[in-house]
Amino acid sequence: MESRTHADKCILAQHCSLAGSDKCNALCSSYIAVHGHNAAGGRVAAANIPSDYQKATLQNSPARKDQAAAYSVIDSYVNTFQRQFNEGSERIKSLYLVSASPGTGKTTTAVAVLNEWIVRHYIGSVQRGLSPKERPAFFLDVNAWQTDYNTFNRPRVPDHIAEPAAERYYRYQSAASSAPFAVLDDIGVRDASEAFRADLHAVINARVTEGLPTVYTSNVAIEDLALVFDARLADRVRDMCLVVPFKGGSKRGIRI
Repeated sequence: MESRTHADKCILAQHCSLAGSDKCNALCSSYIAVHGHNAAGGRVAAANIPSDYQKATLQNSPARKDQAAAYSVIDSYVNTFQRQFNEGSERIKSLYLVSASPGTGKTTTAVAVLNEWIVRHYIGSVQRGLSPKERPAFFLDVNAWQTDYNTFNRPRVPDHIAEPAAERYYRYQSAASSAPFAVLDDIGVRDASEAFRADLHAVINARVTEGLPTVYTSNVAIEDLALVFDARLADRVRDMCLVVPFKGGSKRGIRI
């Protein structure tokens, strides 16, 4: 029945009493608000979530079984998201998801946490008679962002390639600096120029200064970040940050 399968397309479903009913369809105003018409817009698209991860939740994550200890911490962590509505409440911490091996489910988990923020922000805002923010969260793939930086800073790159890369780079920098919640994915995995490090430091500094919670993913132990970036940047990441280790080897190829 199509109305039932539609619930699988919506990250609000597990919180919605209408999920699976004949009212659970693409015309639902809440579905449109979160996913947009034809699942190509809304707050999920504004968050820059990669298409492979747009339906990720903590419940359907393929990493949940293998990373039970990490998910026990994360399940408790997302319950602190209600503090976003309580002015003067204890600050929501950041997370540092780390493993020595790539492909252990860190990115899937980080996006699932980001989606949970979007869900709780949207539902909490509606319940309180508030207007949900159009971009309550943002996903920044640091590797892709650095590639854009390198593209428009290379000599003799054609304008039709360099200009879109530069526009996207600075647009993402602004969004990642100011979104109420953000994921900075794969920090510290590539050599970086001083200028790029300065931009990344500016993003992290802006978020820490404003008390904006961030999920970082990395294959670099948090105490070793100073070897990749600098001591100031490493200190900013550690500030009010809960380290969550991911165990085992690569599980890449497992999709939601």
